[in-house]
Amino acid sequence: MLESNVSSSLTRRIVTLNLGGLVALVIGFLLLNHFRADIIQARTQSLTTQADIIAAAIAASAAVDTDSLLVDPDKLLDLSPGDSSPARDDDSLVFSINPERIGPVLHRLVTPTHTRARIFDSTGHMLLDSQTLSPRNARSEAADAATEDTTFLERLWDSLRVAFRGPEALQPNYRWSTNGMALPEVARALHAKTSAMTRVNATGETIVSVGVPIQRGAAVRGALVLSTRGGDIDKVIASERWGLLRFFLVIAGVMLVLSLSLANTIGEPVRKLADAAERVRRGIKSRQQIPDFTDRSDEIGHLSRALGEMTQAMYGRIDAIESFAADVAHELKNPLTSLRSAVETLPRVKSEPSRLRLMEIMQHDVRRLDRLISDISDASRLDAEMARVDSAPVDVAQLVRAVVAMLADSPRSRGVALKLTVEPAADGGPANYFVMGHDSRLAQVITNLVDNACSFSEPGGEVRVALRRAGDQREWVEIVVEDDGPGIPDHALERIFERFYTDRPSEGFGENSGLGLSISRQIVQAHSGRLRAENRPLPPGAESVAADEEDAPRHGAGARFVVDLPACP
Repeated sequence: MLESNVSSSLTRRIVTLNLGGLVALVIGFLLLNHFRADIIQARTQSLTTQADIIAAAIAASAAVDTDSLLVDPDKLLDLSPGDSSPARDDDSLVFSINPERIGPVLHRLVTPTHTRARIFDSTGHMLLDSQTLSPRNARSEAADAATEDTTFLERLWDSLRVAFRGPEALQPNYRWSTNGMALPEVARALHAKTSAMTRVNATGETIVSVGVPIQRGAAVRGALVLSTRGGDIDKVIASERWGLLRFFLVIAGVMLVLSLSLANTIGEPVRKLADAAERVRRGIKSRQQIPDFTDRSDEIGHLSRALGEMTQAMYGRIDAIESFAADVAHELKNPLTSLRSAVETLPRVKSEPSRLRLMEIMQHDVRRLDRLISDISDASRLDAEMARVDSAPVDVAQLVRAVVAMLADSPRSRGVALKLTVEPAADGGPANYFVMGHDSRLAQVITNLVDNACSFSEPGGEVRVALRRAGDQREWVEIVVEDDGPGIPDHALERIFERFYTDRPSEGFGENSGLGLSISRQIVQAHSGRLRAENRPLPPGAESVAADEEDAPRHGAGARFVVDLPACP
């Protein structure tokens, strides 16, 4: 299961996006390098303070009163603090600072600071190096580092360190020389200016150096360069970066676990739903069930619920199509059978009245087939037609008036009077009877209900159509159609909305297809409404009369059909 989750495209995307963002954040931290810049700035300030103190101490204790001093550098290390200089000879050098007294003092001042100090005279010649205290034996840090053997991992780390170093990388690498005039900080110090430089050596180690003047009064006797040792700053920065990397590694592990958990929470249900949908598509012989994730309150639960409802609706539509096809075949078979019998009998009939009777039967069956085919065609394309046409506000009051007026002047009323009542608003003005829907299909519903009421009414009777607002908040537009016919048997109050169901007097057989009420309910439900049938109650004292009428059993004072449609706000 874990292998399946990891191999999932969705899982890989979730993990990649989450870890990708974390990696970008880590690289951003390393590239911005604020901590490195802060360390270098703090170290520069510290070195400047220390250099000022050391330079002041040297100027106070070791600067000579004369403008120059002859010193033999080869015998300098043989002297102890306080010893006098040996005899002068031709190899003696001329210095503006007494290196005999500087050496021990410099050693005592620099050793606790773990830094490296170099002293240059007024001509830029290096007198002393705290690392060697001998100008002839002084070696640059770059040369020392070059003599050491490095491993592949160390070289790789040096390359990465160089790649992520800061603005000091713009400064050229250099090797320390006894000629201080080649160093900018020495040159500025000899002009009584304090300056700092940040460089990298050959191995990419950061070195910060500060040059300060050694002054006696207003005269500059030399320069002091105080610098960090190679690797001191990089160790602090590396320690900080390793700590940062370890922190991000822990975060990456946590994010990986959370990403896999998230992918399992999302990807696995989606995969199961997709597999179930695929099985539904291929499941010809059996009906497949959609995995139930409806207990989840997120999009997965909504998707599961939607797929389940869609599958059930599809199976319901399949059942409806199968039932509709069976009903159509059955309903078409009856007139076809009658028509075939009449056609087969016609050649053998000799009397003219019988032949005319057979011809009437054949014409009746042809008309019945025509009505069936027209109604079946209308019912089959109803859903597709309503899905293609956008809904629009429909004034039901105007629509009902037009339909009732048309049917009142039509032979379809069968001599039955039509009466329309439109309830006004509470203030006496016209009420709002607008609904969202399709005007032609709503007109078809009203026409079917009025036609049905007229067909069950006696000539000279009355069919009443009423329009009003209903509901606690008057949120429904209600259309009521009533007749004075025999009513509807209690067991058939719902069956009358089934396809091809009809319960009419024998003289009316074949005149209706039995699809009118079914189509009407289908249209009303497509408008998010409801259509129901009920019987009007008999007035007091009329029950005994109805019970005596065996030839014409009544089930109430007449039938009532009620259509409820949601009103536009």
